[in-house]
Amino acid sequence: MPGTNLTREEARERARLLKVDAYEIDLDISGAKEAEEGGTFRSVTTVRFSAAEEGAESFVDLVAPEVHEVVLNGTALDAAEVFADSRIALPGLRAGENELRVVADCAYTNTGEGLHRFVDPVDGETYLYTQFEVPDARRVFASFEQPDLKATFAFTVTAPEGWQVISNSPAPEPAGGVWRFAPTPRISTYITALIAGPYASVHGTWEGDGRTVPLGVYCRPSLAEFLDAEAIFEVTRQGFDWFQKRFDYPYPFEKYDQLFVPEFNAGAMENAGAVTFRDQYVFRSKVTDAAYEMRADTILHELAHMWFGDLVTMEWWNDLWLNESFATYSATACLAQAPGSRWPHAWTSFANQMKTWAYRQDQLPSTHPIMAEISDLDDVLVNFDGITYAKGASVLKQLVAYVGEDEFFRGVQAYFKRHAFGNTRLSDLLGALEETSGRDLAAWSKAWLETAGINVLRPELETDSDGVVRSFAIRQEAPALPAGAKGEAVLRPHRIAVGLYDLKDGRLVRTDRLELDIDGELTDVPQLAGRPRPAAVLLNDDDLTYAKVRLDPVSLDVVTRHLGDFETTLPRALCWASAWDMTRDGELATRDYLDLVLSGIRKESDIGVVQSLHRQVKLALDLYAAPDWRDSGLARWSAETETQLHAAEPGGDHQLAWARAFAATARTDGQLDLLAGLLDGSRTIDGLEVDTELRWALLHRLAATGRAGDDAIAAELERDKTAAGERHAASARAARPTAAAKSRAWTEVVEEGNLANAVQEAVIGGFVQTDQRDLLAPFTSKYFDAVKDVFDSRSHEIAQQIVVGLYPALQVSQATLDATDAWLAEAQPPPALRRMVTESRAGVERALRAQQSDAAAAGA
Repeated sequence: MPGTNLTREEARERARLLKVDAYEIDLDISGAKEAEEGGTFRSVTTVRFSAAEEGAESFVDLVAPEVHEVVLNGTALDAAEVFADSRIALPGLRAGENELRVVADCAYTNTGEGLHRFVDPVDGETYLYTQFEVPDARRVFASFEQPDLKATFAFTVTAPEGWQVISNSPAPEPAGGVWRFAPTPRISTYITALIAGPYASVHGTWEGDGRTVPLGVYCRPSLAEFLDAEAIFEVTRQGFDWFQKRFDYPYPFEKYDQLFVPEFNAGAMENAGAVTFRDQYVFRSKVTDAAYEMRADTILHELAHMWFGDLVTMEWWNDLWLNESFATYSATACLAQAPGSRWPHAWTSFANQMKTWAYRQDQLPSTHPIMAEISDLDDVLVNFDGITYAKGASVLKQLVAYVGEDEFFRGVQAYFKRHAFGNTRLSDLLGALEETSGRDLAAWSKAWLETAGINVLRPELETDSDGVVRSFAIRQEAPALPAGAKGEAVLRPHRIAVGLYDLKDGRLVRTDRLELDIDGELTDVPQLAGRPRPAAVLLNDDDLTYAKVRLDPVSLDVVTRHLGDFETTLPRALCWASAWDMTRDGELATRDYLDLVLSGIRKESDIGVVQSLHRQVKLALDLYAAPDWRDSGLARWSAETETQLHAAEPGGDHQLAWARAFAATARTDGQLDLLAGLLDGSRTIDGLEVDTELRWALLHRLAATGRAGDDAIAAELERDKTAAGERHAASARAARPTAAAKSRAWTEVVEEGNLANAVQEAVIGGFVQTDQRDLLAPFTSKYFDAVKDVFDSRSHEIAQQIVVGLYPALQVSQATLDATDAWLAEAQPPPALRRMVTESRAGVERALRAQQSDAAAAGA
C-alpha cells in the first residue's frame, strides 16, 4: 500500500512510459460559503496523455473522500477497485493517445494544503486558495503528480456570484458564475493555482521591451486599508526590469498577480502568474524597514521563480535546491543592484539572516549535500531547509565569484533559451556555465554540491618586532560532520576576499582588499609580507564564500572593542555572525557574547542586524547560559532593552525594535508595570505608537507572567475582532503560567487536533514559554507518548508544527537526550519523523555543551 507517498523510481518509470498533453479541470466551489469543516467540492478532470507501450499499466494521483467515476478511453472502471490510498490504477493503456476522466468529491482543508478554506471573522465571507507544492494538486484534481510530467491546464470554475476567481491564465469574464480559463503553457502540476472569494484588488502594469504585462495585487477587504499596493508594484517593476535584462528571456506568462492570502504556511508560493503570499506581509501596524526589506526579498524571490522553476523546472525533487537557491540568490542580487532599490545593503541582510540559517542547518545530524538524495515525497517534504535555500544561495554566490558575474548570467541566459518549458538536471545548468565561463566545473560541483559540512578559515599571521608582516597564510579546516550525518568532511576551493582594516578617527576603515583563490589545507598570501600589520584582518570580506571565519588574536581584540565602529554594514554583520557562531559552538561563553552585544549594539545602524541581535541574545540567555547565571544575564539584558527603549530616537525604527525586545523580556515588577501602563495608556514614551500589533506583544508578555488573565485577553480581542486578533488571543491564553492553561492548549493541539494551521501555530507559540520550564516539564513524557500517532494521523504541515514545536527543547538536560534516544530506538519512526526529532535533539545537545562552556567561563 503506497499511502500518499511516491518514490523516485516510480516517478522515473511513469515518466518513461507517459507523456502528458493537456488537462481540462472543472471545479464546482459554488457551495464553499455553506461548507462546514470537512466539506467537499465536485472535481471533474479530463486528462489526455500518451503511453509508450500497448497494454501498459500506470496510475494517476488523487486524494479525495470519494471517487464517483473513472473512465479510461471510453470504458468505465469500477472506482472501488481502482482507487486506493492516493492512486487510481490505469490498466490496459493504449500505445499512443489515451484519455482519462475522473469525477470525485475533493475536500476543503484548514491546513494550508490543497484547497484551503477560511472564513474572515470581520465580514463573515469565505476565502479560498490552493497550495500544491510538493504533492497536493492531487487534493483538488486527478493528476500525474511529479514535476517532469508537464502539460497545459484549462480550468473551469463554478463559483458564488460576486466572487473573484484567479488562476494561472488571465481571468475571463464569468457567465452565470462560471469562469472558463484559457489553457496555460506547459507547466508542472505543483505551480497551478486557484484563488477565489470576494478579494479586494488593485491593478497596474509593467511595460518593457515593447510589451505590457498586467499586474494585480489582492487581499481580503478587511486588510485593504493597509494594502500598500504601489510599494509592492514598485518592487515588482524593479524586479521585472532587472530580471528581463539579466535573464534575456521574456517573462513567460500573460499576467502577474500577487495574492496575499490567510493562514498561509510558507512565506509565498511561485504559482505561475498567480503568486500567493502570507497576508502578514500586509502590515496592519508599524513595522521596521527590515520587514519591508524582507517582503521585497520575498516578492523578488517569487518573481525570479517565474523563470527558474516555472519556465524551466527540475526533473525531480533532488534538484529542488536549484529552484530555491537561484531564486534566493537572484532576489538578493536584484535588491542590491537594481536601480532605485531601497536596499542596496541587501547582502548585509543575506549574511546576517540567510547565512546564519545555513550554518545552523549544516551542523545538524540531518545535514546533507546541497544536491540531496531524494528517494520519495516524504524526503522532499522535510527538505525545504537552510541548505536547500540559504547554503545553496551562498554557494551560488561563491560560483558567481568563481566564474565571474557576466559569465554566470550568460550561462543562465543560454540555459533558459535551451530548456524553456522543459525539465532539467544540474548537469544542464553546469554545462551552460562551463560554455560561457571556460571553467571546468566538475570538481567544483563535486566539492560544493555533493558533500555536506562547513569549512573553517583561520588566518595565520606573523610579524616582526616593528609590526611588519613576515608571513600571512590562510588555513582551511574541515571539521568532522555531526554524529549521524552521512558522508565525510572535505576541504574545498574558495574564492575569497581579505579585508585590511585600520582605525581612523575612531572608525574601522578598509584600507586594502585582496581577492584570491584558496585551496587545500594552507594557502600562502605573499602579497601582505613586508607591509605594516593592519589593525584587523577580515577573511571572507564581502562574504563571497560559504565558510566559518575566525580572527587572529590581535584582530579579535580590535574587533571586540570596536565592532560597532566598522564604517560599513557588511563587515559588521560578518563579525556579528562569527561571534554568534562561536557562541553556538561553545567557543565564546554566553556571558561574553552578552558583553560584546551590550558594548556594540548601540552603534549598530542596520535595523535588520539590530533585530537579529535581539533574537540571538534572548535565545543565548534562554538556552546557552549556565542555569545558575541565567537570571542575572536576563536581568542585564532586560535592563538594557528598557534603557534603549527610552534612549532611541522617538518614532524611529530602533525605538520600535527596542520596544518589542523589551516586551519579550520584561521581568521585574517595574518593567511589567511599564508594559501594563503602555497598554492601558497611563504611561507613554515620546514617539512610540502603541498600535494593534504592539498592544498584543505587550499583553502576551503580561499574560505569560501572570499579570493579565482571560478577561484582559477577551477585552483585547473585542478591540481587534480579526483573524490576527484571534490568533494572538489563542497564543496569549496558551502562554498563561497555569497548569490549566497548559493542559487546555495541549488538548486542543495534540488530542483534539481540529485547529486551523495558523491558530495551531499560535497556540504552540504561546504554550512554549522560556521562563516556564518547570510548568512544561511534565509534558516531556506526554510528547513522546503522542508524537508518533500525531505524525501518522495528521497532514504533513500540521504534524510538523507539533513534532518540532512541542519537542521539549527547553528541558536542556541529559535526561531529555536519553528520553529521545529511548523513543527513537523503540518507536522506529519513519525517516521524515526521525529527522524532525533528531534535529530537535541536536538543539538540546548543543545547548548543553554551550551551558557547560558558559559555566567554565565563570570560573576562569
